Amino acid sequence: MRPLVVGLGRSGAGLHAASLLRAGAAGDAWFTGPPLALDPRPEAGAGLAGVERVASLDHAARLSDPASTVVHLCTPPSRRVALLGELAALGYTRVLVEKPLAADRAQLDRLDALRRRHGLHIEVVAHWLSSRLTSELRELTEHRPFGPLRSLAFRQDKPRLLRGQSDDGHPSAFDVEIPHALGVVLQLAGPATVAEARCTDLRTETALRPLMGGAALTLTHDNGVASELRSDLTAPVQRRSVRLRFADGEVVGHYPISERDDHARLTLPGRPPAIFRDDALAAFLRDTYRRFATGQQVTYAIHHAVVRLLCEAKERAAIPTGSPPLEAHP
Repeated sequence: MRPLVVGLGRSGAGLHAASLLRAGAAGDAWFTGPPLALDPRPEAGAGLAGVERVASLDHAARLSDPASTVVHLCTPPSRRVALLGELAALGYTRVLVEKPLAADRAQLDRLDALRRRHGLHIEVVAHWLSSRLTSELRELTEHRPFGPLRSLAFRQDKPRLLRGQSDDGHPSAFDVEIPHALGVVLQLAGPATVAEARCTDLRTETALRPLMGGAALTLTHDNGVASELRSDLTAPVQRRSVRLRFADGEVVGHYPISERDDHARLTLPGRPPAIFRDDALAAFLRDTYRRFATGQQVTYAIHHAVVRLLCEAKERAAIPTGSPPLEAHP
């Protein structure tokens, strides 16, 4: 299968294309040919070498049979359904989309309808589910060396002040970092309902972007476990940490901060921190291409559940549908 990366923003160029090119350079490619890349903006992906740029989806379909192509759809969820319709009309059926799967219930319903009508195999970028750190945490929750799990707490802080001031297709802070953790939380603690949700505005000296400052979400799981997810997009430092409280001890994990460093950290009770390589995106892409090749669709349900919880959280936080505008600071 040959990759086609649609959208050469930070995720398309800096994560997807970069990971594909690293795999090819290391002789570990699970795909064929140089990746195709499409973005109508001439400046997008500037300096990205090793990909074959195409002018349109039609152009891409002439270069690589849609039936044997994996589309990396790296566009915001609010613009996704129309593009999926175009791709399906051209015969593309294997599509990897950026998280979250959809931004609201209406988009999710339309996406589900497209999926059924055209037999689409849709996977969602959720590399934390393929992370070695997540695997270690899953072992602890299943085998219970420190007793049963009582609670989880995720912190996802990152300075996103400049990007947050532009309309990048994210309706709120719930759509930026929270989906990464939410899938892991559901995998570790099972089905849940929203107990509390709130969102804050992004404010600078010169501008206000409603709902893009940060998000907080509290879940109650069916098994009694409580989860808290917090994301501050105005933080001066970056952090991706998780704290699991068991009956007989506490475990702290730190996911890699970005593509610049692929090491994670895990601290167990009474032991020094373990620091290990955790290139979750490369592992996730390999797993995803394997699922595309075999036709296994095992993760769609969890991403569907993530969107349902995000929609419930937005409703509780009284977040309107659509992307809030950038306003002049009062």
